[in-house]
Amino acid sequence: MVPPKAASGSAPFVSHLLELRNRILHSILAVLLFFLVLAPFANDLFLYLAEPLMRVLPEGNSMISTAPHGPFFVPFKFAFAVATACAMPYLLYQIWSFIAPGLYASEKRVVVPLLLSSTVLFYLGIAFAYYVVFPLVFKFFTSSAPQGVEVMTDIDAYLSFTIKLFFAFGLAFEVPVATVLMIKMGITTAEKLSSKRPYIVVGAFVFGMLLTPPDIFSQTLLAIPILLLFETGLWFGRRMVPKKDPDEEDDLDAEDDLDAAEMEQRLDEEANQFDKDS
Repeated sequence: MVPPKAASGSAPFVSHLLELRNRILHSILAVLLFFLVLAPFANDLFLYLAEPLMRVLPEGNSMISTAPHGPFFVPFKFAFAVATACAMPYLLYQIWSFIAPGLYASEKRVVVPLLLSSTVLFYLGIAFAYYVVFPLVFKFFTSSAPQGVEVMTDIDAYLSFTIKLFFAFGLAFEVPVATVLMIKMGITTAEKLSSKRPYIVVGAFVFGMLLTPPDIFSQTLLAIPILLLFETGLWFGRRMVPKKDPDEEDDLDAEDDLDAAEMEQRLDEEANQFDKDS
């Protein structure tokens, strides 16, 4: 027999674990569903990914596969990555649905726009990498090959290289969201961030060095957008955090107190239900 106090205390935890399990299962199923749809087009997707390199390869050169299983598995690996990217809005929705009951009203107003903007910016970062960075980087790499060296890139190495750049630029394009979030939560202010601009410039190049291949060209192509996006986030941060009058602050505090009371009532109801089931 479980003691009443122990049962009451464990009820909310158990229910949250069950909900978390369901959210994770739904997310996995969404990715698998997208993958099943994209799998028949895996080769076409990889050809589209390889196009920026294929356009600048010297005449007569082509991509190769050094692994026996490469021609079969590499396109499917990319199709799975595309499926995960396509399912990202639904994955973020599952995260939001799980954490929303624990947020105050004032926090909910901030989270929803940030989730939407972060999704759009991540996709923009991927598009920027593919349409702007890839043509420049691959043209530079292929044209700088020493005489007598044939440029024939392995498809698995190419996939790893491009996925790394996609992730780096997608993450870099989240800088405005991170900037606005820090200002909105009171972690820092726009004035303090502005005064730290020289350190942020250095940090942008260090970030580019860590997330891109070891060449100054890719590092610079990542650092410059980071700095521009930081200035964009700073601009929005100054305008999204106006000075609040006392009445508005009192209203927000009242809403937060109401949310806290509703949350406590819901936890008590879950505990009582757990006691009845026991």
